[in-house]
Amino acid sequence: AQYGADTMRLYIMFVGDFEQAAIWSTEAVKGSKRFLDRVWNLAESAKDDPNPSPANEAVLHRTIKKVTGDIDSLKMNTAIAAMMTAVNELTANGVTKGDMRPLLQLLSPFAPHITEELWERFGFAAETGKMCCQSQWPVYDERKTVASTVDFAVQVNGKLKGTVTMPTDSEEAAVAEAALTVEKVQKATAGMQVVKTIFVRNRLVNLIVKPQ
Repeated sequence: AQYGADTMRLYIMFVGDFEQAAIWSTEAVKGSKRFLDRVWNLAESAKDDPNPSPANEAVLHRTIKKVTGDIDSLKMNTAIAAMMTAVNELTANGVTKGDMRPLLQLLSPFAPHITEELWERFGFAAETGKMCCQSQWPVYDERKTVASTVDFAVQVNGKLKGTVTMPTDSEEAAVAEAALTVEKVQKATAGMQVVKTIFVRNRLVNLIVKPQ
């Protein structure tokens, strides 16, 4: 009565593995309601563009892959967790109408009422002549599950000085060279000699320097 059917459905599937006992918590139901509120707010912020945005391509394809596999394995709790993570990333990146389409399709089995309402508001029902639950399940492209670029944290002697955006799986030398173009890095390394580079693939580069 307080939260509605979608929140109830979502919580029952999120509370734990279907094969294991779980403790019911009325207080924890609030988390499911907050997630659905975030989905609604995300939808209201969406740009009226029917195309998925490049910034969200990797997160959407990763989420489609994860949720599809988890549903097949009856791992509903981890499927919902994956969608929660995706909504956080989509909120940070900003979304288009095209980004929302596959998200609503993935969420539909878990929260059918909110997804049908948003599906209609976005015009997908009129466009396809089908409800969200009747639409074709989204398909992921394995090649698109990995982002084409990644932001590397740039440190000098362990202190963060900025970031550089590089192609995924860039080599150490290329990232270190790009790091030296960051203004704060240039100031921190002026008159200094780079004696060592600590490199964590797709995460960070740390330039160890000492006076020349």
